[in-house]
Amino acid sequence: NYYITVFPTILSIKIYSPHPRQNDLNPAVLNPWREKSPGLGRVKRDWIIPPIRVLENSKQVPEYLVQIKSDKVFTGAVTYSLEGPGVNQEPKDFFEIDEKTGWIMSKMPLDREKYKSFTLKAFALSPSGERLENPTTIEIYVLDQNDNRPSFIQPEFTGAVPEFSIPGTSVLTVSAVDADDPTTDNALLSYSITNQESIPPFSINKTMFGINNETGVIYTRDVGLDRDVVKSFRLTLQVADMSGFGLTSTSLAIIHITDINNHNPKFSPQTYKMLAMENKVGEDVGRVNATDKDEKNSENWRIIYSITGGDPKRNFAIRTDRVTNQGIISIVKPLDYESQAEYHLTVSAKNEVPLSIKAPYEQTSTATVIIRVLNENEAPQFYRNPIEVSVAESTNPEEAVKSHGTRTAYVLYTTYAAGISATASLEITLWETNDFPPVLVPMIGTVCSDREPERLGLLLTAVDEDLSPHADPFSFEMADADMAANWTIIPLNETHAMLQPRMDLTWGEFSIPITVSDSGEPARSSNALVNVTVCPCDRAGQCMSFAAAAIFRSNVGLSFIALIIIMASAALLLLLLLLAVAVRSCSGHRMKKSGGLLVGDSEDDVRDNVFNYDEQGGGEEDEDAFNIDLLRTPGDMAPPPETFSHPVSGFPKHKQPLRKDAPYNLPSPRYPRKRPTNPTDIEDFINDGLEVADNDPNAPPYDTALIYDYEGDGSLAGSLSSIASMGSEEDQDYDYLNDWGPRFKKLANMYSSD
Repeated sequence: NYYITVFPTILSIKIYSPHPRQNDLNPAVLNPWREKSPGLGRVKRDWIIPPIRVLENSKQVPEYLVQIKSDKVFTGAVTYSLEGPGVNQEPKDFFEIDEKTGWIMSKMPLDREKYKSFTLKAFALSPSGERLENPTTIEIYVLDQNDNRPSFIQPEFTGAVPEFSIPGTSVLTVSAVDADDPTTDNALLSYSITNQESIPPFSINKTMFGINNETGVIYTRDVGLDRDVVKSFRLTLQVADMSGFGLTSTSLAIIHITDINNHNPKFSPQTYKMLAMENKVGEDVGRVNATDKDEKNSENWRIIYSITGGDPKRNFAIRTDRVTNQGIISIVKPLDYESQAEYHLTVSAKNEVPLSIKAPYEQTSTATVIIRVLNENEAPQFYRNPIEVSVAESTNPEEAVKSHGTRTAYVLYTTYAAGISATASLEITLWETNDFPPVLVPMIGTVCSDREPERLGLLLTAVDEDLSPHADPFSFEMADADMAANWTIIPLNETHAMLQPRMDLTWGEFSIPITVSDSGEPARSSNALVNVTVCPCDRAGQCMSFAAAAIFRSNVGLSFIALIIIMASAALLLLLLLLAVAVRSCSGHRMKKSGGLLVGDSEDDVRDNVFNYDEQGGGEEDEDAFNIDLLRTPGDMAPPPETFSHPVSGFPKHKQPLRKDAPYNLPSPRYPRKRPTNPTDIEDFINDGLEVADNDPNAPPYDTALIYDYEGDGSLAGSLSSIASMGSEEDQDYDYLNDWGPRFKKLANMYSSD
């Protein structure tokens, strides 16, 4: 059962429900205010009080708002209390409750703009302070009154609109605020324009602007916004609440009329006369003037001048004075009075931005500028400067390369008060000629006979001091038909070729004549003799000795132990040989020079010995220093053999190679042939011969036996090199030394049997 008790401005509702509905699946969730009594099994009663609405700015104080009442008053005394913001919490002292009657009252007028609502808690207590009921929530809402005027967000608004804008063009938006409740008419605003003033005053009398009363957008209403007539407008704005019937406030809006490019610049006057000195560059000739009615110093007012006719060689230029907006004509290329004494220029003017489509059609304004060129006494001039000449690099001295004239051919026959000259630059370009033949490299090399066919050969190239196209590609050819039967040259690219044998050749040295040619016009070539050594090589590409080559190239298999035995035997033989040489050297004695004769260190030792002359070896062709024939008797002289053994590898040598540090096929120098008259001159004689041999271009590039004198055949004396090899001391007979004269007396005393 439900019952409602109504009091003046009071509504108290109590709900009682002894039997919960069976379809309530979870009463505690669906109805959280219900609580089952553990003893009676029914729902406990609660207060439900609807929100209380109080008008702001009420002058009735105190004002009774609502009364709460508990049914516990029928069983005993009840005391009421009130808590929450507005009572005992900030803001305090706005509300209070009569603890005996339960009346809730306001203690002062309320302001909705400060506090829109209050939420309070009401309690029913016993005299001892015990809660008799659950506290109830009381919501108090403050009702709005139109007690605030609307206000614009700024005291003055500024906007701009281009001239000749069509009606309906949006200019700017104004805005206002109202502190009253925005959900009521108290804050429903309406905008309007109450006055319009033009600047200059009274330039336009019709209404040119309107405003949307809801949005505050100001727009154009009529045509005729010409900036030449009116510059700006001052509008008085009004805003009112209650849809325009409530409180009001005002503001101002300043609207400027902006310029568009609706005027073409015009020349005034349209004809100008100026003077210019010939041969002057960078000087200003004069100014032209054009005017524009658009806003000054704007892009619609600034003028760009251009020369559109009368200057095909572009001798003149024109620029704009940013202050006066005039055009300044200047000379950018020298003028020549003799070529053209007067110019008629056509100058046009336009703005920096294109003309607006709203502007009336007008042709571009032009002006005529007449410039007279003043003559001056000038120097003769070359037709061209610089003068370019192309000369071959091999041009002969004193050969004419270029002849050139001047502009004034009669200058040689004209007399001036002061002499004037002209200068010009002469640029001479040397073009390449084929004046150098290519040089073949290398001149000496090795061909490894134990390599694969594709790796067999000597890589050839050439060096040419000329530049392209007189250098590579090179062509390589065999210069000897006989050699071409055994050797061939295979081109690899434009600069390299491979020299390869056509067949298996015997090991040895070969001198191969090769011709190399360049690609010049005409082509040049050179011949070279390439010394090639054919031999088996080690991994580094170096020739191996004959014994090593025989071992490593033998088809007979050698075990490792046999190889060790062979090497040990060779080492033992070498050791015995060195020991024998050392014993023989220790038994001898050195000779020294004394009074032009050879005197032994010890007169007691008169045995044959090998005399050491500090010889350090003869290089590739010298195995033993004491085998070199320094002096040879006529009986020992014989022409050198055509073929002899290679001292290192043991391979037969076929031809004597030429020296690389000397020109090809030059004559040999003259060797000294005069026999020394005094034995003390032997040293000078040998040194002279050595110097000539060093400078001999046909001498081989290694040490070899040199013939210092040839006295004919049939000499009874033997070679000096055979003195130490004729037998032991007891077998020698030196008595014949006494017959050789006083020069050999000392030697005869040392070795004769007397």
